[in-house]
Amino acid sequence: MSTPGDEYKTLSCYTFFCPQLPDLAMKLIGSLTSPYVRKVRVVMAEKKLEYDFVVEDVWAQDTSIQTHNPLGKVPCLLMDDNGSLFDSRVIVEYLDTLSPVGRLIPQQGRDRAATKCWEAIADGVLDAAVAINIEVNRRAAELRSQDWIDRQHKKIAAALDSMNKSLDDQPFCMGVNFSLADVAVGCALGYLDLRFPELNWRAQYGNLQRLDEKLQARPSFVSTLPPVK
Repeated sequence: MSTPGDEYKTLSCYTFFCPQLPDLAMKLIGSLTSPYVRKVRVVMAEKKLEYDFVVEDVWAQDTSIQTHNPLGKVPCLLMDDNGSLFDSRVIVEYLDTLSPVGRLIPQQGRDRAATKCWEAIADGVLDAAVAINIEVNRRAAELRSQDWIDRQHKKIAAALDSMNKSLDDQPFCMGVNFSLADVAVGCALGYLDLRFPELNWRAQYGNLQRLDEKLQARPSFVSTLPPVK
């Protein structure tokens, strides 16, 4: 027997119940340039899932993102039961269960763990790159730490080298099948192109360049290409 509210207990660790919104369908709150948001959008395109995209500037003083995500970050997925999901790793795992079309995450075993590990290292590249971008563009020059920026660049270089070696001559990160690993890596590489074109990573990491050429030609990547500012 359950008591009132029990139906939410299994969700409380990852779902934040927001104030009632009128006529709520599945909506994705995000920005056009966030690589984490792009990862979710690519997955939704690959899975052929319908949703409304709500653009939100989380840096604006009048942002309402904390109404839906107390951490004040995007992406945030608003569902038809008035719940919200975050962050990108949680969202994409949930989305992959919604449709049998183009399963992106293996169901169990070492393949599943390996796919998530690829996602983790690609997200690590993003974490370091976003941190540099914020440090350089949003912190006063006299407060910036070049040593800290250099440390983030070293993380990016080490991760790119590791991914390039792991990919080897495989067509995709997990072998012959396109997966979430490729989505995560493609979004990370795309963000480096957007914010750090001077890195010229293609000159050093031929395996990643070959993969990226295939990924950026996919409709899911083409349709989510961030605007160049």
